Amino acid sequence: MTIRTTGKSTAPATFDQLQRATAELRPPFAVVDLGALRANAERMAARAGGKPIRLASKSLRCRPLIEDVLRTPGYRGIMAFTLPEALWLARTTDESLGDILVAYPCADASSLRELATDERAAARIAVMADSVEHLDLIAAAARDAGADGPRVRVCLDLDASLRLLGGRIHLGMRRSPMHDPDAAGALARAVLARPRLRLVGVMSYEGQIAGLGDNQPGSPLMRAGVRLMQRLSTQELRIRRAAAVRAVQDVAPLEFVNGGGTGSLESTSSEDAVTELGAGSGIYAPRLFDHYRAFTPLPAAYFALTVVRRPARGHVTVLGGGWIASGPAGADRLPTPVFPRGLRLVGTEGAGEVQTPLVGDAADTLRLGDRVWFRHAKAGELCERVDRLHLVEGDRIVGEAPTYRGEGHAFL
Repeated sequence: MTIRTTGKSTAPATFDQLQRATAELRPPFAVVDLGALRANAERMAARAGGKPIRLASKSLRCRPLIEDVLRTPGYRGIMAFTLPEALWLARTTDESLGDILVAYPCADASSLRELATDERAAARIAVMADSVEHLDLIAAAARDAGADGPRVRVCLDLDASLRLLGGRIHLGMRRSPMHDPDAAGALARAVLARPRLRLVGVMSYEGQIAGLGDNQPGSPLMRAGVRLMQRLSTQELRIRRAAAVRAVQDVAPLEFVNGGGTGSLESTSSEDAVTELGAGSGIYAPRLFDHYRAFTPLPAAYFALTVVRRPARGHVTVLGGGWIASGPAGADRLPTPVFPRGLRLVGTEGAGEVQTPLVGDAADTLRLGDRVWFRHAKAGELCERVDRLHLVEGDRIVGEAPTYRGEGHAFL
């Protein structure tokens, strides 16, 4: 579907406008503010310094919005999170929006066989590998699919974590065993040794830079430590990534080198070795992206719940609310009430399974049936809770967009 708009101003909506636009909806529901979403997309493209952004589908999990963002100048291609998702996107999205990179390795032999028998999908999709074991799995699936099938496009995943003191200090994700240029060159040669595989790209995601805000509230010492770590990691990765790319290019030419994330677009785009950036979370701008010095995204995704109790002065309870984000358990993974202002979760209860207590001065202004608006901590995981997103411009709903689950798919 193509998202249709009113043609009016695309300025971000106020909460009063969101309230008017959704007055007839029954909570719980999720809303995307198209004005904020498109402003975020344009700002991210500007931060990318002229290099294209490959859009991370896991951060949106809504095919119409993925297509809408990819029509924004500065975006090209999709970074999918599973091969079944990539196969579906290859068949349901326009080829003009770019190719599809599966950002995580696939151990699903049936999906790999399906890829190796579909000429059109194989021409558009690249799968991820970080070890010979992955290559053997992909090659075996291709052989099982038949001798005359297309070659499977492969991208190598370079670990971007910062290792100090000979590896005794490890900062960042343990994403891939391929960490140094020699390992990258060796794995590139292993791809070429398998006739049904074709090496097309290198990817590395610096989560300790892109996914960790450098202006978190709390301890000044902690903030200083994060900033020092990120400076060291940026400098080290710039040199190592360039060397790893050269090692791979000595073996075979590459179509792309992907790096970065929402929080590191400026620094990664300045690297000559990187040809494209990967990002997506900044489109919805969930709460975890509130604390960066380099950029300030506009909140674009919300969900609303209904007040069902007023148990005491300064207290209200809403129905539902346990929409907790993945990652290490902690307060930063909880949804946050953002309107009316002046509400907060109860520390001893958090976001509930069936109901969520809230406290604060604004509680006494609410009555049964009123709404409380929340922001999710992470981007696409909101879409795992709803089957559709209501699209708002100003004070009007201009459409609905099914989430992956609303289209009948759950890819994780």
